Amino acid sequence: MSTAPPLCLTVAGSDSGGGAGIQADLKTMLALGVHGMSVVTAVTAQNSLGVRGVWELPAEAVTAQYRAVVDDIGVQAVKTGMLSSAVLVETVAALLADTRAPAVVDPVGVSKHGDALLAASALDAVRKELLPRATVATPNLDEVAQLTGVVVETEDDMRRAADAILGHGPRWALIKGGHLAAHGHEAVDLLSDGTEERWLRAPRHDNRHTHGTGCTLASAIAAGLARGLTVPEAVTAAKEYVTGAIAAGFALGGGIGPVDHAWQWR
Repeated sequence: MSTAPPLCLTVAGSDSGGGAGIQADLKTMLALGVHGMSVVTAVTAQNSLGVRGVWELPAEAVTAQYRAVVDDIGVQAVKTGMLSSAVLVETVAALLADTRAPAVVDPVGVSKHGDALLAASALDAVRKELLPRATVATPNLDEVAQLTGVVVETEDDMRRAADAILGHGPRWALIKGGHLAAHGHEAVDLLSDGTEERWLRAPRHDNRHTHGTGCTLASAIAAGLARGLTVPEAVTAAKEYVTGAIAAGFALGGGIGPVDHAWQWR
């Protein structure tokens, strides 16, 4: 009888189109050799063109799923994604406080199509309750601006953004500079814990099929942490995985297609 692989849990919304959310998280975890488990926070009706509807689950359903998994199976890393309301943010923050495993918090604010996925009233809960529980927080530049007011246009701004996010309590901040216009040919991210700083640079692929990038990156980091990597090791490996997945992203439907979670096998 073989032993179970490392255990990784995603707490996020479902994406019916299969490119982002829980579906992207579980595909990423499988691709990276860990056993993925899930707590669904919301059901979305979405496709390559956008989000048509969101149905949030009650806090008790989220708590019950989380406890069912953690109390019986256990967990070696947790990743959080779409938590659309203050109540869900507070619920998940309380669950994380009671869990010893490292947590990767992706403070999802808007979808690739510009659809708001987080109520304004929830931002305060993200700052005060959720970010302090994070081993790594992975905001993109829009989410940095939403959470801290720091508008990033240069690499120096990314340092200021990291410090502002770290001020809310996560151990590490990964500022995702993928939307930084100044770097036409490069996708630049900054990982910082306030003393150690790592710049992660990758070629920018001219591929518009990037649905699920943020979910995939955060899940890949969580998978690395579940496997026992340090935060810098997990983030570096995750960036490599995501860069390959973006390069292999494919068209789906009439809009933005997904990154290819299985690119290493094809």
